[in-house]
Amino acid sequence: MEQYCTGTSRGDLLEQLADLITTVKRPHPVRVGVDGISAAGKTTLADELIEPIERRGHPVIRASVDSFHRPRSERYRRGVDSPVGYYLDSFDYDALCTKLLIPLGPGGSRSYRTRVFDSYTDSPIDAPQHNAPENAVLLVDGVFLFRPELNFHWDFRIFVHIDFEEAIRRACERDLSLLGSVEAIRDRYYKKYFPGERMYLDSVRPAELADVIVENSVPELPLVVVCNR
Repeated sequence: MEQYCTGTSRGDLLEQLADLITTVKRPHPVRVGVDGISAAGKTTLADELIEPIERRGHPVIRASVDSFHRPRSERYRRGVDSPVGYYLDSFDYDALCTKLLIPLGPGGSRSYRTRVFDSYTDSPIDAPQHNAPENAVLLVDGVFLFRPELNFHWDFRIFVHIDFEEAIRRACERDLSLLGSVEAIRDRYYKKYFPGERMYLDSVRPAELADVIVENSVPELPLVVVCNR
């Protein structure tokens, strides 16, 4: 694998990624997976990419794996704090593929849904179907996106990297209103999220599957690794 690295400003990062994504040519929408551990900055990066991609003449479809959760009874069948359950049972990959990735892929109908389940209300979402133009770009953020049952559906893969120490620092700021205290956040991440994510990193090695790695420890000064295969 040949690699080259560039340090860049945040604005330059977005322009560089938008250039790389929009040069991918497919006879269907280009499906981009933005992967990384919890609190890596996946959602922020995907949101920031909308404007520069649209400026290049490509409509953007924005989605997240978080809208494809399984029901609580399935997610927590191994226990609420199970890292194995977090890795294996959290998301409905069949729905993600059949409702979104396959319709936007080769020979697909281009009729898609971006949401099927609300994990907060633990109920299905009756989201409308939309029709994608051929030159659209799909941006999907989330954990575990390059696992084998999903990886071959992506046309472009971005892995957002930070270490676990930086992730817990960000989580203690971001998740305080959700989990109530720093102690609860640390307990949840060290008991469930980080061990489950290490399973994924060790077994799938997602950075080695990525087209681009964004070192995002300092978001305003990211480091970009472009992987040429």
